[in-house]
Amino acid sequence: MFGFSMILDYNLGSFQLAPLLCLASLICLLSNIIFSITKRPPKVFLLDFACYKPPPTQMCSKEKFIERFKIYGNSNEASIEFMRKLLGRSGLGEKTYMPSNLLRDPPDPCREETMREVETVMFGAVDLLLEKTGVNVKEIGIVIATTSNLNVVPSLADMVVHRYKLGQIVLVYNFTTMGCSSGLRAVGLAQKLLQVHPNTYALLVSPENAKQTIYKGNEKSKLFINFPFRVGGAAILLSNRSSDQDRAKYELIHSVHTQTASSDRSYKSIFDEEDSEGIWGVTISRDLLAVAIEVVEANIHALGSLVLPFSEKIRYLTNYFIRYFNIADVKPYIPNFKKAIEHVFPHVGTKPVLDEFEKNLGFNEADVEASRMNLFRFGNTCSCSVWYALSYGEAKGRIKKGDRLWQIAFGSGFKCSSAIWRVLRTVGGDERNPWKDEIDEFPVDVKNIQTYSELFEPTKKKS
Repeated sequence: MFGFSMILDYNLGSFQLAPLLCLASLICLLSNIIFSITKRPPKVFLLDFACYKPPPTQMCSKEKFIERFKIYGNSNEASIEFMRKLLGRSGLGEKTYMPSNLLRDPPDPCREETMREVETVMFGAVDLLLEKTGVNVKEIGIVIATTSNLNVVPSLADMVVHRYKLGQIVLVYNFTTMGCSSGLRAVGLAQKLLQVHPNTYALLVSPENAKQTIYKGNEKSKLFINFPFRVGGAAILLSNRSSDQDRAKYELIHSVHTQTASSDRSYKSIFDEEDSEGIWGVTISRDLLAVAIEVVEANIHALGSLVLPFSEKIRYLTNYFIRYFNIADVKPYIPNFKKAIEHVFPHVGTKPVLDEFEKNLGFNEADVEASRMNLFRFGNTCSCSVWYALSYGEAKGRIKKGDRLWQIAFGSGFKCSSAIWRVLRTVGGDERNPWKDEIDEFPVDVKNIQTYSELFEPTKKKS
């Protein structure tokens, strides 16, 4: 009897403790969930961006470019005719922009004039961005400036801090001579910084000036750099504030960066050096197209595991193992990124590069329309070209809420960077879009323009 009473008392006590144990377990579970949520890095939003559009006085037709180069450069007639031929097959139109100091009579390429031009582009883009967003500059905690060729003291990022009187604890970074992928590499850096510095904005600026790349000699491998590059600039404002989600345009989902600089062929494909007469220039090797496709493929492979649906991953892996173990003679499978992404905006590079991008990586004419039109209208504006291309998509009214878009840029090193964005709201017409006044004129037909890819080593077509 005594034993039975003890057992009964024990069971009753356990029964009474059960709710307390359940409550304690629930509290622990909720705590773990809250911890895991708060542990996650904050989301990164793109409030808006702005692209600088130079005045009509800086428009430069292809023939006018050649005429100005005759005055500015020291190239012989054979070199001039070589550039004229390639420029006619470049995919550039007649309304791209050159630095104002090279359009003067005589040209005035002094450092002071170059800096004045860069400031006009950079501050013009930032002023427009601040006007569009209404953000107080005192709330900007991160500044990242990128440019392909211009090294100055103080840096471009310091110039932004000085112009807009930013705070003393603002984080400042400056990318120079990192090629055309540097703008998206800045997005990747900003993403990392915004994940550890709460409640702030990151301002990214990418001014480009064509004068810095002009080669005045006669080596053909260096003349390639002369004709595609043009004046341009972009400013981008990123935020990690959850309160900005409702007014932001895009959310950054992924940024992926790859490079093949350990390869001699990649490293030397775009190389800064003097020619035999001591004239500085940038050499473009015959391997450029093949190297560009290789690094883009590497970037796409890294990106695929993050964005492709399961069905595409299975198809790709199955194809890979069949080929790896020689089970059957099958062609390489190119994943269908259109099942995960609605819009792609590749860096314009040059017409041969866009042709190879389309031919080798499973894209079609419509997929690269924005970039081809960007090359035609604005030329190669280096690290900011993907923003002019995105502006084209916005001006066409193609960017809808819920879409995913992919920016991809590649350049010397050789390097490649991708950014995947989710569209938070349908983007309508913007009075300050650089395409606004002429978007109805596009697309133009550039299919019949002959390219000059025969001057490079052939790349292997995949199908």
